[in-house]
Amino acid sequence: MASLADAGLKFTTLPHPAPASDETREAVLANPGFGTNFTDHMVVIEWTEGQGWHNATMGPREPIALDPAAAVLHYAQEIFEGLKAYKQADGSIALFRPKANAARFNRSAERLAMPTLPENLFVEAVERLVQIDRAWIPDAEGASLYLRPFMIATEAFLGVRPAKSYKFIVIASPAGNYFKSGAPAVSIWVSEYTRAAPGGTGAAKCGGNYAASLVPQGEAIDRGHDQVVFLDAAEHKWIEELGGMNLYFAFEDGTLLTPALTGTILAGITRDSLLTLAREEGLNVVEGRYSLEQWREDAASGKLVETFACGTAAVVTPVGKVSGRDVEFTIGSGGPGQLTQKLKNRLVAIQRGEAEDTHGWVHKIG
Repeated sequence: MASLADAGLKFTTLPHPAPASDETREAVLANPGFGTNFTDHMVVIEWTEGQGWHNATMGPREPIALDPAAAVLHYAQEIFEGLKAYKQADGSIALFRPKANAARFNRSAERLAMPTLPENLFVEAVERLVQIDRAWIPDAEGASLYLRPFMIATEAFLGVRPAKSYKFIVIASPAGNYFKSGAPAVSIWVSEYTRAAPGGTGAAKCGGNYAASLVPQGEAIDRGHDQVVFLDAAEHKWIEELGGMNLYFAFEDGTLLTPALTGTILAGITRDSLLTLAREEGLNVVEGRYSLEQWREDAASGKLVETFACGTAAVVTPVGKVSGRDVEFTIGSGGPGQLTQKLKNRLVAIQRGEAEDTHGWVHKIG
């Protein structure tokens, strides 16, 4: 795939007039939270019909100027990704499977009728931002630099068709723990709303999917839960995913089940990584269907011993309690299980360069 240079793009670095002071940055890194603080710079690359990708810049993070008729504001043509930069045991910095993010970004682009971005261009843009803002990577255990590449339609028009101009942008945010409760396992609420339907955009990482989840997520929080779980749209019976994470179910016989990718579920990169690690642990990994009723029965009988959620932001998170309008049950002891912790430890050790990477997942950038 073409790099910036191969694509004929001149990557211009713009000076930052007032970067954050060392004192300001250190105060943020001492307690980064999640998604509320941002680094000094951002990457912007433009696309125009007939010209393709052009005007690649690394510059100060600043507001985006948009015409009030910009297509993204009216027809929601936008997609995004999420990945992290980690400090390694040897002092270097690395990304985790960025080419997988680039590939998924392009699948989302195709579904939203947007231009695809050469995978190497995606990776290089992320690399450049990490390099210039590497001082923003926290040192605390479990912390990282969260990276948010996204693309928006910028053409000013009010006709319903794909836009003819776009911006690809990358921003970064130092990140601590995703869940604020600090509980050893999360509690989830079974939503009566539907996240995605067959033929829809469930497999694309677009903002509309997340906007649709906000009301049910709010219901979950109002009832004292951390997250919401969605059932399928057709029968409202089968488990799909949480508001922003995939689910796994571990059984006493050594089976590990996760809902199959049927087009309504996002193909998580953490999900895929855990599938690989679980097979290496000798587990019987199954991608299939699992109903809410079966989930409740298996938890009650002890057949189901652990449930956990996974995603880039939250990594691997135990699920201890499930509640809904007509259902309430606890999984195992209600806390983290041995398999959940083992898989999380293996994954994190690879991400941080503390264990051998036999799959070529770690992408070092110096």
